[in-house]
Amino acid sequence: MAEYRPPLTDLRFALEHVVGYPEVSALPGFEHADLDTVVELLDSYGEFVTKVIAPTNRIGDTEGVKYHPDGSVTVPQAFKDAYRTYVETGWGSVPMPQQFGGEGFPRTVGLAMQEMITSANMSFALGPLLTQGAIEALTAVGTEELQQRFLPKMVTGEWAGTMNLTEPQAGSDVGALTTRAVRREDGTYSITGQKIFISFGEHDLTDQIVHLVLARTPDAPEGTRGISCFVVPKFLVNDDGSLGERNGVRALSVEHKMGIHGSPTCVMSYEDATGYLLGEENRGMSIMFIMMNTARTSVGLEGVALAERAYQDALAYAKQRIQGHAPGSSEPSPIIEFPDVRRMLLTQQASIAALRRLILLHGAQVDLSTHHPDAAVRERASEVVALLTPICKSFGSDQGIELTSLALQVHGGSGYIGETGVAQHYRDARIAAIYEGTNGIQAADLVGRKLPVRGGASALEFIEQLRALDDELAVAGDDFAAIRSQLEVHLSALKRTTEWMLRAGVTDPRAVLAGSSPYLRMWGLCVCAWLLAKSALAAASIGDDSAAEQLVLARFYAQQLLPQVSALESAATAGADDLYAFDAVPVR
Repeated sequence: MAEYRPPLTDLRFALEHVVGYPEVSALPGFEHADLDTVVELLDSYGEFVTKVIAPTNRIGDTEGVKYHPDGSVTVPQAFKDAYRTYVETGWGSVPMPQQFGGEGFPRTVGLAMQEMITSANMSFALGPLLTQGAIEALTAVGTEELQQRFLPKMVTGEWAGTMNLTEPQAGSDVGALTTRAVRREDGTYSITGQKIFISFGEHDLTDQIVHLVLARTPDAPEGTRGISCFVVPKFLVNDDGSLGERNGVRALSVEHKMGIHGSPTCVMSYEDATGYLLGEENRGMSIMFIMMNTARTSVGLEGVALAERAYQDALAYAKQRIQGHAPGSSEPSPIIEFPDVRRMLLTQQASIAALRRLILLHGAQVDLSTHHPDAAVRERASEVVALLTPICKSFGSDQGIELTSLALQVHGGSGYIGETGVAQHYRDARIAAIYEGTNGIQAADLVGRKLPVRGGASALEFIEQLRALDDELAVAGDDFAAIRSQLEVHLSALKRTTEWMLRAGVTDPRAVLAGSSPYLRMWGLCVCAWLLAKSALAAASIGDDSAAEQLVLARFYAQQLLPQVSALESAATAGADDLYAFDAVPVR
């Protein structure tokens, strides 16, 4: 396994020249986060995760977590040492709200940092990720009392946070949950029920864990309309801020998983636990979506981060593994000299660069939607954020699986052997397509909620924004001709399919849902190709040292990966008839 190297040069280039970070840093509230400051910060953080976090990755995979009869859960000692350093150095507070002790850096910067820590150790990174989501929900809708009680120590990382949605009988169907919340005379609630698949539900990294729990009050409406959200701490908090008595919440077990062995995935029991209502009763789903929408982009980022780590391993292996004779060589050759190995490596490199830009673009749009002084700009940025969220989550995590698999393939039989370490990246990546809403749910969200915004005008306007790059490509020279022609063909296919989706959705929603997954992939491929084309144009215009590399990546993506789009058009518009053709006939 190669030592992790943070992709700092590409992160800076993407921020400065592709996703519009200079505009973000000029927004009110971000004056302290100019590009030079951010680059220096990312450089220091990259050094930190390389030296402190990355060495714990294999340890977490091999040692795992341990459940004890008293309900406690312990993580590897290496995790505890690294987390203590993480808190002491204050890295977790960088993108957190300033009013509670954070440094208030933009979401875009937080995503760049998330990529590096996730590449270093995805299992470890899940803890701070969940805490950040809980912080955002409390910041958005918590009372001042709740915020002051919990947020300062959550922002520093001294206390951790989770979200508790899933129950044994209610997986993706959150509305079927049965955890009960009964109001007490003092205004608190008694929480009783069981939750499953709760990441970092119990651990010994922090003394306190603040759970955000979905539950139903006695007279609540059925389904998702009757769900409320509650803050349920592991320990009650005294008036002076110290920890009080243990609350009625404990872990019943931890799951034994395919990957992310260092992340404790718990079955949680709530028995007359004290909970505090977050927001209003029956508004729990909208509150939880504050956490989930943040987490969904971060889960897509997990695919990018693991693909990057796996690619670095594959590249190092391909350079040193001597096997056979490459074309034109009379001497034994490293396998990187074979065309098919280079195809696999370049597929990884181009795809990772494209996905990195996709995630950072999403972050920049989030920052515009929250901080731009012009309401119209904020509204349009919010629309783009909503459109890109399911694409980032689903396409990013799907690509993470495919690209880590390619990295394993480069290793040949050695990749299938655990000692090389590359198989861990593949196993760890597999969960990202499942949690935070399966990728099928993301596709359904895209066509069911995001595509119909303003009667489809929002999505069509974004497609036109992608197509507008044609003017720049037209005058960029022959080197860009293939990129231009491929973008024109496949963006046209995306537009046709979008218009079909809008028409079919009126009369045949089942047909739209049947084609939703290939349709989402069309979006991911098109936006990624567009972003790489922007990168190549920017590098050429400023004479950047990476200009030749950026051009090759953009052209390779346009010619060898983007053509999937037109092939997917048929699948996206095929309808649902064949999917239901065998209802009455046994399938053999």
